Amino acid sequence: MRGGAAAAGALGLGACGVPAAYVAPGDRTAADRSAREHELDFANWPLYIDTDDSGRRRPTLDAFTRRTGIRVHYTEEINDNDEFFGKVSPSLMNHQSTDRDLIVISDWMCARFVRLGWVQEMDRGRQPHVARHLDPSLRDPAFDPGRRYTVPWQSGITGIAYNARKLGRTLHHVSELWDDDLKGRVTLLSGMDEAFALLLQGDGVDITRWTTDDFHRMCDRLAPRVRAGHIRRFTGNDYIKDLSSGDVLACQAYSGDVIQLQADNPDIRFLVPEEGAELWAESLMIPDRAAHKRNAERLIDYYYEPEVAAALAAWVNYVCPVPAARDVLAASKDKETAALAEDPLIFPDDATRRRLAIARDITARERPELARRWSGTTGV
Repeated sequence: MRGGAAAAGALGLGACGVPAAYVAPGDRTAADRSAREHELDFANWPLYIDTDDSGRRRPTLDAFTRRTGIRVHYTEEINDNDEFFGKVSPSLMNHQSTDRDLIVISDWMCARFVRLGWVQEMDRGRQPHVARHLDPSLRDPAFDPGRRYTVPWQSGITGIAYNARKLGRTLHHVSELWDDDLKGRVTLLSGMDEAFALLLQGDGVDITRWTTDDFHRMCDRLAPRVRAGHIRRFTGNDYIKDLSSGDVLACQAYSGDVIQLQADNPDIRFLVPEEGAELWAESLMIPDRAAHKRNAERLIDYYYEPEVAAALAAWVNYVCPVPAARDVLAASKDKETAALAEDPLIFPDDATRRRLAIARDITARERPELARRWSGTTGV
């Protein structure tokens, strides 16, 4: 899950650390209207919240409104991290409201917002469920130590999906993507931030402390495979179509997508390679000058109640950032729902967790050089 002139300008300012783009802590808040306006504006990705059978109602949001009286204006407007950055950056860099109280973007982009001072620190005193139930493995990312500015909405694993029946064997390592019988039948993710960590892990690199030399060495190994046509193409989420059709036998993939694919095709497997895989999150943030900060904090904490987190996890099927939700699902009288508690792609077991790592984010100083190298290597 992921520009225009405004986006390019904002990206340039952020990458160069130009003071005009940075917002100091004292300029981030606006008068909070939560007490008199029982509402908030929440921007999220498509298909990233529970809905009823009609697809028109959102049960967990409706329950929040019944309990609190706070109406949530929910929009599915985020389709690409960079595109959304470009949409809101002119307001944020000019110390203006985005007309949004809560947003969800990928952690690598969250890192950019945090560095630029474009998000507000949350009051954990108002979020006891976050403090109690947030998965320990997600509590302390390098870009936001202690999660002062961000809270995971959902988490996931970037690993390898493959069709075990058509391939005729099981896979165990990233290096097996380069086997001769997979030439032209492999896809990788096109976005540098989505793709690089797993490829580094395949080279034996600790992604919590990777270096630019590691990145360039990985590209050196990838380039001849691109030229030889071993990699069919670099994709966004459309790898799902290639894998489902059989045009691709193995691909870099997100764990939540594979759970959905397996419902229709049990031959699809998801691999957390022996070398490891990347654990990532897409996180909730309250942008600068949000008009309903306290309401937003309240909604965030609501989704960290185990019963609510379980309802969301049962619908979206990504790694749940609330481990206590597992017991709620396990107690369900519905067998399919109860089975989700044992799914390692929603609640990774200890053996899987030992192979997962959160990648060090790409710094503003590193990004221009690495982006040029990635584009030159992959052609995207």
